[in-house]
Amino acid sequence: MPMLLCLGMGYSAAVLGHRLRRDGWRVGGTCRSEEKADRLRTAGFDMAVFDGSEPAASLAAMIAEASHLLVSIPPDRVGDAVLRHHVADLRAAPGLQWAGYLSTIGVYGDRHGAWIDENTPPDPLHETSRWRLSAEGEWLGFGKDARLPIAVFRLPGIYGPGRSQFDALREGRAHRIIKTGQVFNRIHVEDLAGILAAAIAKGSEGLYNVADDEPSPAEDVVVLAAAMLGIEPPPEIAFEAAQLSPFARSFYAECKRVRNDRMKDALGVGLRYPTYREGLAAILGAE
Repeated sequence: MPMLLCLGMGYSAAVLGHRLRRDGWRVGGTCRSEEKADRLRTAGFDMAVFDGSEPAASLAAMIAEASHLLVSIPPDRVGDAVLRHHVADLRAAPGLQWAGYLSTIGVYGDRHGAWIDENTPPDPLHETSRWRLSAEGEWLGFGKDARLPIAVFRLPGIYGPGRSQFDALREGRAHRIIKTGQVFNRIHVEDLAGILAAAIAKGSEGLYNVADDEPSPAEDVVVLAAAMLGIEPPPEIAFEAAQLSPFARSFYAECKRVRNDRMKDALGVGLRYPTYREGLAAILGAE
């Protein structure tokens, strides 16, 4: 039985994990607390607690059994915590065949709305994006030394059931912030799971930008979601007047349009939700 080990069992990894379990895979992962680990064990995953501060014996045991890895634990200023604490275990893993690293399109920085692809040189604006770019290099270097195929996926905003503008509107968290020319890239979590599953099946390596077909203003998504719920959208707020946290404001410091041709062509995938319109309709239809 193949085993996927998700180093950082978050929202996206769990969706992929459920998909692979239906296909007969064993799926394990890590999280930062025993409470969350217990919830994920109830959902059918083998779990180890790993917070990145020190090696974890339970994680070392799972690495020894893994055939595939998916890494999404955020790096810190000194690098990737998994490689820092468990590189020897990874090198010794007898059945390891492939690893995927989940990074961010933030490594490209601001492109003033221009289209970019995998040949666009990285130019990260933010410290966390610089850490991600460095961690990409660490994993690619490990793969070269270990002769292990490594695929790096640079991700946009991820949405899906429980994490969409429907939830933000219902909880009063949605804002319609207007910044002329600003667009965002996104991917539905089920499409992301399909992309990762295809890469695993092919043993793909290299760099893949992940996004749907239509970069678009965030306010357009808010307006459509409100209309689908039959409610009024929140009022327009000029970006300059918006009361945003520094973290939220940082998202508006970058604007780019991500091409997904390599993702589609090399992995042989089609998108179930090529734009936010289809994605929102599916989320609401499933409720």
